[in-house]
Amino acid sequence: MFLPTTREEMDKLGWKYLDVILVTGDAYIDHPSIGVSLIGHFLVSKGYKVGIIAQPDWKTDEITRLGRPRLFFGVTAGNVDSMVSNYTASRKKRKRDDYTPGGYGGKRPDRATIVYSNLIRKYFKNVPIVLGGIEASLRRFSHYDWWANKVRKSILLDSKADLLVYGMGELATFEIAKCLEKYGNVDKCKNIRGIMWWTSSSVKGIYLPSHEEVARDPEKYSEMFLKQTMFTDPFKKFKLVQKQDNRYVVQNPPQYPLSQKMLDEIYLLPFERKVHPFYLRKGEVKAIKTVKFSITAVRGCYGSCAFCALTQHQTTHLVSRSKESILEEVKILSRLKDFKGTIMDVGGPTANMYNSKCDIRSTRGQCTKFCMYPRICANNESDHEDFLDLLYAIKSLPNIKNVFISSGIRHDLVLKDKRYGNEFIKRLPEFTPGQLKLAPEHSHESVLRIMRKPNIDLFLEFKSKFEKYSRRKYVIAYFIVGHPGEGKSENDHLKKFIETKLGYKPQQIQIFTPTPGTLSTTIYYTGIDPYTNEKVFVERSLRNRNLMKKNVMMKKK
Repeated sequence: MFLPTTREEMDKLGWKYLDVILVTGDAYIDHPSIGVSLIGHFLVSKGYKVGIIAQPDWKTDEITRLGRPRLFFGVTAGNVDSMVSNYTASRKKRKRDDYTPGGYGGKRPDRATIVYSNLIRKYFKNVPIVLGGIEASLRRFSHYDWWANKVRKSILLDSKADLLVYGMGELATFEIAKCLEKYGNVDKCKNIRGIMWWTSSSVKGIYLPSHEEVARDPEKYSEMFLKQTMFTDPFKKFKLVQKQDNRYVVQNPPQYPLSQKMLDEIYLLPFERKVHPFYLRKGEVKAIKTVKFSITAVRGCYGSCAFCALTQHQTTHLVSRSKESILEEVKILSRLKDFKGTIMDVGGPTANMYNSKCDIRSTRGQCTKFCMYPRICANNESDHEDFLDLLYAIKSLPNIKNVFISSGIRHDLVLKDKRYGNEFIKRLPEFTPGQLKLAPEHSHESVLRIMRKPNIDLFLEFKSKFEKYSRRKYVIAYFIVGHPGEGKSENDHLKKFIETKLGYKPQQIQIFTPTPGTLSTTIYYTGIDPYTNEKVFVERSLRNRNLMKKNVMMKKK
């Protein structure tokens, strides 16, 4: 079932009004990997009437086309931060956008969450606005904005919204809907887990350094990041507060991770798994190609790579779906008309964390130390046998020819698994589309330390084993240049490593983009590692960062 995007579609469903209208910066792709679709179908499964306005023209009144919702507007920039969608790592305007019909750039505004919210306020004065998605989630407190090169206030205040749902928002959004239905008053909803709200009065909680402090003092910014990271955990139950001018933004404790049963149910909701016809007739949406025949098997990631936003958004708390639920979804996919027999991905943020366990993390919350850096914690239990069993179970189903893993794999996690890791490497070529893509990210020890990535020798060990067992497949490495800690000598080290250890000209080189909310962005802005207080070299010149990429990719003379 598609959620309605026009009045005509509402009429066909017999809906005279909508309880919730979701506004997104992406075209409407009705697929469980698309956040707005996931939230929408979940609310519909709970009895609410939900519509979607996707990529509205912010220069017109298109935002009004579905009328006034009974409960609230939900606003998201889309599956990616709008500034990342709109600009390259060199701050050049992108010409292409995979989430837009026809692939055209410029169909969503910069800082889309703010623009859409202000547009709603223009036409609907008293309707509650609830923010969500990764842009809102990672900009919920004061944050360094690389594109403006300044510390901006909470997006909750800049957007003039009422509430902000952070993290994976199914339960929080559902509770907001129930609360507004019962009371009709946003103030009655301020005890819900997983949300942020604002007030003009001080409240009890753990206070972060104020916006004014973090905007002028890098050490205060580092302190803010560390407190936010350490105290944002469902099992620690802390309320965080930050003063911004004469107002306070308040973060309630996170929602608890979904149960496996609920995660199973959400991914089996009646998604169409294609682009809505209203948007498809404007042109092909490339993003559907990578996800249409893919399966989300696991949510959350405890890898805690410094540059990755997913740890901050999905948290380190891991939830894996049951094998039965995944097999049922594969059967659904196999019945689609254009299915050719290949499941393109079975994974998540990190595919081989499927069914990983840690009793400490799941009962007392995330430790003050990293789960996988500088080495994998002994309390972490990974079992690649379960993952392989799942892959072979999928492959044994009728009409399934190939099953692939396209999500990221942590090679250090495989090597640590002494019981079944080697067997996993042997079997992995069978589930690898084309060549195996791994992300060591760099070769220099000091840069890897700041990235919170494993020593490069582990990558070489894994690469050697994989290529030993595979006949025609080899490892393609992904690298990042311009990351905090990388200067000329570290950049030359990476170039030499590629030339001597890989022996091919790399194509998968990206320039580090400081996206809001990550550890790497904090270090980029402050020049300080908040966990160690050590000063870190940061290359901020766009020209020099581009030269780093050019140097690594240049052939040896």
